Amino acid sequence: MSLPLLQIKNFSVDFVTESGTTSAIKNISFEINHGETVAIVGESGSGKTVTSLSVLQLLPSPPAQYKSGEILFSEDGISAINLLNLSNKEIRKIRGNKISMIFQEPMTSLNPVKTCGAQVIEAMRIHQDISQKEAEEKTIQLFEQVKLPNASTMLHRHPHEVSGGQKQRVMIAMAISCNPSLLIADEPTTALDVTVQKTILQLIKELQVKQQMSVIYITHDLGLVAEIADKVIVMYKGDVVECGSIKEIFLNPQHPYTKALLSCRPDASSKGKRLPVISDFLGEGLKPETEDRHQISNITHQTSDIRNGFPLLNVENLKVYFPTKKNFFGKILKEFKAVDDVSFTVDKGETLGLVGESGCGKTTLGRTLIRLINPTSGNIFFNGKNIAGIPDEELRRMRKDIQIIFQDPYGSLNPRLTIGEAINEPMKIHSILPSQKQRKERIIDLLEKVDLKPEYFNRYPHEFSGGQRQRICIARALSLNPDFIICDESVSALDVSVQAQVLNLLNDLKEELGFTCIFISHDLGVVHYISNRIMVMNKGKIEESGTADEIYFNPKKEYTQRLIASIPKVAL
Repeated sequence: MSLPLLQIKNFSVDFVTESGTTSAIKNISFEINHGETVAIVGESGSGKTVTSLSVLQLLPSPPAQYKSGEILFSEDGISAINLLNLSNKEIRKIRGNKISMIFQEPMTSLNPVKTCGAQVIEAMRIHQDISQKEAEEKTIQLFEQVKLPNASTMLHRHPHEVSGGQKQRVMIAMAISCNPSLLIADEPTTALDVTVQKTILQLIKELQVKQQMSVIYITHDLGLVAEIADKVIVMYKGDVVECGSIKEIFLNPQHPYTKALLSCRPDASSKGKRLPVISDFLGEGLKPETEDRHQISNITHQTSDIRNGFPLLNVENLKVYFPTKKNFFGKILKEFKAVDDVSFTVDKGETLGLVGESGCGKTTLGRTLIRLINPTSGNIFFNGKNIAGIPDEELRRMRKDIQIIFQDPYGSLNPRLTIGEAINEPMKIHSILPSQKQRKERIIDLLEKVDLKPEYFNRYPHEFSGGQRQRICIARALSLNPDFIICDESVSALDVSVQAQVLNLLNDLKEELGFTCIFISHDLGVVHYISNRIMVMNKGKIEESGTADEIYFNPKKEYTQRLIASIPKVAL
């Protein structure tokens, strides 16, 4: 009987720092067979990325220590080598050649000063005895294989000149350039549009079949893996808590954590209900809640009930154009129409979902509404007042009433300010409450509202997880008692379990405080769950709009149908 391609046996990893020792991986064992696709699933901190980085000895040591176990690699199925025992020179012959990895963030994985083509060529020439010309020809073939448009042109483009989905495909081309036996894909689709995500998943599957590769697919979203994986390994806090075939895991999950992961993602039946979170299944720190709290009464009632008041926001013929070409005298010759003659209203207390692919103009529209971007033309009436051209001083006062929660909470928090100072700063600028003592009490109250402890007041952003940082940003936005909040992709890159917590929190706060919301996302499943109405954008224009159920269950336009068809569905 031939040996599996990869065997991980009784493997443990510790991180040793001045503050103590953390057990990241705890005596795990599993195997990957030749030609098999295995999904390793778990939320952030579960140990799945640490496991994959260990295979290629990519963990920094110190602080990482391989405490025990073996990682056996057998390309021929007859003899095996322990990857942990290889020297730096020996493991370099394996990396990118026999075992390749697609990293989660392609922008930081690609060299910004080298063209996309040059980086793939470099990877090939390190491991293969081929000329520059042969490498260039093969790179163009690879770019065509991963369905990059204008492959020969893409050869000479730098990473910043291509979209997120295209960068990820460049990374895939580089990873498969040497025909590896094992491809490790670490969250390759987390922050991508559902349509791009589906394309990349299909692409990895096609390449796996064509090149007879084994694939380890790492994700926090169980819904994504049903279409592509043969086997699922579920990790939680450094342990493998469950392992089995797709059907076993999806149809008969045994561990409470697996059940939680399967339930956390909002689906068509979730609307009007509280999303389950991990603690509901594991019983960790679960607060007793009354039954009526589990139903979101005011947030998800029918749009016909809510659309009877005065529009809080009324947008008329809004245009945002960016110049792309000018002549010698500065005259604009060509423009990119990011937002192209858009009109809509948002009623008081309503949640309007704004959905579309990357580049459709939804983020530009959101930022223009708060005047972080100035409109080219058109009107923005907020509470009956046109804010499209008001003076800067009046604009600053107006911003107290319209707040925005950005996609990247770490990037929108000052790393030098404690979270208490970060929430206090806008309150002080806008003269919310007369004394510092009263403001501190208000901040502590806000932290408790977003399920954070009062003692976190003096901690810095880097001391929190992604989900906690997003909740801090929500607390900061709420500190000014705004009438209107724009959530710009605020749950897109979060674990499904953390995403469920944030969506529940937004629903609770909206019910309690009664603010109006525009919720921007590329995920129609999430938008349907939280919104009263949905507006679909495509190429700067409104493709269609209607109630959440109308758009989700009965889309009229082909573009919307394609977005909905791309939502990962568990079909076994």
